[in-house]
This record gives sequence, C-alpha cells and structure tokens, in this order.
Amino acid sequence: RSLHEAERFRGICQHPACSICQLLARAKQQVNGTDHQPKKDPRRVVSSSSVPNLPSPPLTSNPGQARVPAHHPTPPHSTMDGADSGAGGGSAAATAAKWRSDASRAFQYYLDRSTPHSTGRWLGTLGVAAIYALRVYLVEGFYIVTYGLGIYLLNLLIGFLSPMVDPELDPSAAADGPALPTRGSDEFKPFIRRLPEFKFWYAITKAFVVAFVMTFFSVFDVPVFWPILLCYWIVLFVLTMKRQIVHMIKYKYVPFNIGKQKYGGKKSGASSSSSKD
Repeated sequence: RSLHEAERFRGICQHPACSICQLLARAKQQVNGTDHQPKKDPRRVVSSSSVPNLPSPPLTSNPGQARVPAHHPTPPHSTMDGADSGAGGGSAAATAAKWRSDASRAFQYYLDRSTPHSTGRWLGTLGVAAIYALRVYLVEGFYIVTYGLGIYLLNLLIGFLSPMVDPELDPSAAADGPALPTRGSDEFKPFIRRLPEFKFWYAITKAFVVAFVMTFFSVFDVPVFWPILLCYWIVLFVLTMKRQIVHMIKYKYVPFNIGKQKYGGKKSGASSSSSKD
C-alpha cells in the first residue's frame, strides 16, 4: 500500500530534488532487492577471511612418500659475512704482529745479555761450525754452499782486521778522526775496528746457521769438483792476508788491543829514595 501511494505521489510531484521522492525510491529499491535475492544455504557460506592461506603440498610421484614441508631459504647476509671476515683478518694480523714483536724483543734481550760473555759466544759458534762440517761430511755434497760461506767469512775477517778510518783510502778523514799511534811515545789509543767484535761474531754465527739450513734443499747441491774450490779459496786467503799485513806494516798498527802500557812506579820510587840516602 505504501508503494502504491509513493507511485501516486511521484506521479503528482515532478520536482527532481524532492527529498520525499528520493526516500520513497530508495525504499522501493530495498524492497525489490529483498524480494528477488535468492536464499543461500548457511551451511555453504564460508567467510574468506576466516580461512587461512595454507601452502599447497608438493606433488610427489610416490603416494607413500612422506611429504616434506617447503623450505624457504633465507637470503644470504653477504654484507655481514664480509664485515665478520674483515674483522677476523684484522685480528689475526694484529695477533701475528704482536707475536713477532714479542719474539724479536725476547731475542734482542738475550742477545744483549750475551754481549760480555765473549768466550761462551765463540765456543757456541765453534759448536755450530762443527755441526755444519759434520753435516757436509755425511751428505758428501753442498760444496758450492761451503765455498760461498768461506768467501763470506773471509770478507768478514778483512772488516774485523781493518781500522774504522783507513788512511790509505781517505787521508783527510784520518786526520780529522782518531789517528793510529805511530810511535811508542804517543798516547795510548785503542784500536777501533771497522767491524766490531760482537757484530763479527753475530754475522759468522748467522752465516753458519743459514748455510746449515741450505743443506736441506737439494737445489743448492750443485755438482762440482771440490778440490779446485778448496785450492782457489786457499790462494785467495793467502793473497788477502798478505795485502792486509802489508797495510798493517805500512801504517804501523796492530789490530788487537794488547792493553795500555804500564810503568813501574814503585821501582822508580825505591831507586830515588836509595839515591837520596
């Protein structure tokens, strides 16, 4: 009945913006929609929001095979791994540098403590030389290494026997620096070597150790006729020592500190007292 009255009112009212006409039209639409909407089964109506999105199971050829859940790999943390590896490398380098510094400091400490014990140092060097000679004798090889070692030791010996300032090579430096005594009445001056005794000993010991390590590598075992090398080294040693002795005689110096000359003060005092009496 109300719909029929609304239709009659709309037929009479021709105004498009009439609120009563709009309200009646909306009510008619709601009534028509309710009448023509099919009834749904509440058992079949399932809300899509209430059903979770479950992953579909993987297809397997064997129906009895157990289904393995899908594995989602995590993205690789390349930046973090690079940072960790860089930090690990830096810490390893710092540890190695610290260990090297500690070892060098300890070695220098014991080396300094051995400075006043010259006899013990040279006895140790003789022991190292004997071990090297025994090694070469047993393996019957490495003669070229021994020959190079002999040439190096001869060079060290020349530096040990030579003065720090050679007057033959640099006369001006000899005049300015500490001169060698030429007469017995001159003031006592100790002999200053070009190669000090401690450095001479250290270089010889290190040379024997290096040569001993080289005997464990076959690449240094060059086949040579060792008597020729021995004869050549002896001739070289004789000529070098002859030149050094001539240099010592020419400039009148002895490469060893014999000690300061001592005078008999008590004897002279006793003789003077007896002369007075």
